[in-house]
Amino acid sequence: MPQIETFPIGAPCWADLWTSDVEGSRNFYSRLFGWEAQEPSDEFGGYVMFNLHGAPIAGAMGDMGDIRADNSWKIYLSTDNIAAATTEIAELGGETLTPPVPVADLGWNAAFLDPTGAHLGAWQPGTFPGFSAKDEPGAPSWFELMTRGYATALDFYGSVFSWRTEVEGDSDEFRYSTLRDPSTNDQLAGVMDASSFLPEGVPSHWSIYWDVVDVDSSVAIVHALGGTLIDGPQDTPYGRVATVSDTSGAMCKLRTPPNAHP
Repeated sequence: MPQIETFPIGAPCWADLWTSDVEGSRNFYSRLFGWEAQEPSDEFGGYVMFNLHGAPIAGAMGDMGDIRADNSWKIYLSTDNIAAATTEIAELGGETLTPPVPVADLGWNAAFLDPTGAHLGAWQPGTFPGFSAKDEPGAPSWFELMTRGYATALDFYGSVFSWRTEVEGDSDEFRYSTLRDPSTNDQLAGVMDASSFLPEGVPSHWSIYWDVVDVDSSVAIVHALGGTLIDGPQDTPYGRVATVSDTSGAMCKLRTPPNAHP
């Protein structure tokens, strides 16, 4: 598939793993997804780049100064004005965790909490747009916010990141909206009202889905590498899905698309 060169404003464009075990994570994800793990970069504070077919697909980092690795995947949304986004985040009840900083000529990034408590990043691209691929084995395929503040989240992302959303379900059992690409109407991410089922103590949070050839085989690899199956595998209208965690406890979802043939 051709390499992605641009992302719509507001679209998830990158993900990195904040891990307490950088070397263990390099091994785990290389073997799970077939990624090529680059050496930690001295120039960028030990940041690790994972490649798929020779092009960047994800990153990983340990503790960096005041930023503590909390063993979780972080998702970044694309913006064309990260300074304005940071200002509006504060005005709408969010919290900036790290202010916008330049990353050489690659772009600018920032980290924040949305008003519902979900951790997220913003990325203003320079020479680096983000993921090199989507919707193929080893690449991301979906992004989803599970939130206790559904209406607040939709208002927030619509304002800060110019989201255009469509309601997919509006009942107490299933209240869900999707972010749409304004130029193609393609679905880019989802927001779920999870207020009725998120366990106590579990905050609003973003999840990332990685496509794999066969979920069940990938779950077996997770087990062999010392990771944990959290939920599934189960068949859904969107494919066969499982939730797993790596050896440090960072969670993500694995998906084999509908009608895929291992």
